[in-house]
Amino acid sequence: MKILTEMPDVTALMPEIVMTCLALVLLMLDLFIRRKEITALLAIVIAAVVGFFLTGSSGTAFSGMFISDGYSSFFKLIFLVSLVLSVLISIRYIKIESVNFGEYYSLMLFSTLGMMLMASAGDIIVLYLGLELMALSLYVLAGFLRHDTKSNEASLKYFLLGAFASAFLLYGTSMIYGLTGTTNLKAIAHYLAANGVAHNPAVMLSVILFVVAFGFKIAAAPFHMWAPDVYEGAPTSVTAFMSVGPKAAGFAVFGRVFLTAFGGLQVDWAGILIPLAILTMAVGNILAISQTNIKRMLAYSSIAHAGYALIGLIAGGGNGVASMMNYLFIYAFMNIGAFGVVIMLRTEGFKGEEITDYEGLAKSHPLAAALMLVFMFSLTGIPPTAGFVGKFYLFMAAVAEGYTWLALVAVIFSAISAYFYLRIVMYMYMKEPKAEVALSTSAPHGIALAVATCAVLLIGVLPSGIIELARAAVAGF
Repeated sequence: MKILTEMPDVTALMPEIVMTCLALVLLMLDLFIRRKEITALLAIVIAAVVGFFLTGSSGTAFSGMFISDGYSSFFKLIFLVSLVLSVLISIRYIKIESVNFGEYYSLMLFSTLGMMLMASAGDIIVLYLGLELMALSLYVLAGFLRHDTKSNEASLKYFLLGAFASAFLLYGTSMIYGLTGTTNLKAIAHYLAANGVAHNPAVMLSVILFVVAFGFKIAAAPFHMWAPDVYEGAPTSVTAFMSVGPKAAGFAVFGRVFLTAFGGLQVDWAGILIPLAILTMAVGNILAISQTNIKRMLAYSSIAHAGYALIGLIAGGGNGVASMMNYLFIYAFMNIGAFGVVIMLRTEGFKGEEITDYEGLAKSHPLAAALMLVFMFSLTGIPPTAGFVGKFYLFMAAVAEGYTWLALVAVIFSAISAYFYLRIVMYMYMKEPKAEVALSTSAPHGIALAVATCAVLLIGVLPSGIIELARAAVAGF
């Protein structure tokens, strides 16, 4: 493992500082700024530029509590990509829903700030602070449609179950702190190795508690019960955002904690994650078949994809972790793209959230149908889309580590997923439209969908750049 040097505290935190300042400016000047989305996009661009110039600088800050390395930088790229695309598809949507408030964009920025802190956490305390900042912002965003009872219900369910997950994390933290006397991830690993207590029952209980806590955050079964209701009730643009960014943040801390603090226990926690991954793929893919609401279907789809990504973590090593990161990057484009098409059907008096609403879409709006076809193919894993490439690297990493049978199980569930993804395609191309469906479009929305589509197709044809970037990010981890 690469030894990281201590960096100046302000330098290491500069992207997070920029994001914080601009989020606060946007919040305070809400009454005076007409184009709030421009300020939000400006914050993202500045944070990305600052982060880019720090990419080559690896080190720690605040006595090892904050880590700036390739691993955190890659995840921050995922967070910023998901944030940009989510803001672009939100601009028209929140006006239709009459919730065009500056707090919306500020909360998205604060949530992303929490994710960035999670990715760079070298200490469980920093991890927890980032997680709560992310979660509290998302609780409010999920209930942003204040006069919609489903949105209110989504926010309450998300809050209650999120607090439940936080309790597991704190309990696990107290267990490991009581045993090792530290919350620093590397110090925990050193203590466990030096004192021969790696297989102490208290340590294993702590590992299980962390699995439960992080399982809630990535919506892994059986900790997924909040996801379908929250995804359905939340504003669709928020659903798109929370289906990608927070999930990637959950995997970021999953990898950071388990490969750093509990790296010596990989055989033990891999044995816990294997049934978790299989159950997650089974629940996500099988229950998605019976859904009639497309947001609920995509919620179960998101659960299934968490199961796929867990395979990379189980495989471990450079290839396993890199394949997981590569898959999450690809997932950002194809999932937000799919939700972007769903938002296009949302007009005054028409939600467009039922699968039957897509009947005959190819005849009335062929471009929108073609975009949805690309995203459905990619989510299924059909070549030459990026989804196929992402699954290929995940499954090959599992095979390389001796988990061939697990890869075969994942392939079987991928085949099952073709039913509910391609059912959307069938409705669009093989049925007559019941009624004329108008689309709600805007230039920013079109840009987001164009970027997502190009990324899905280009990565599918030329995948080497992203996977090599992920491997380089893991090299110093």
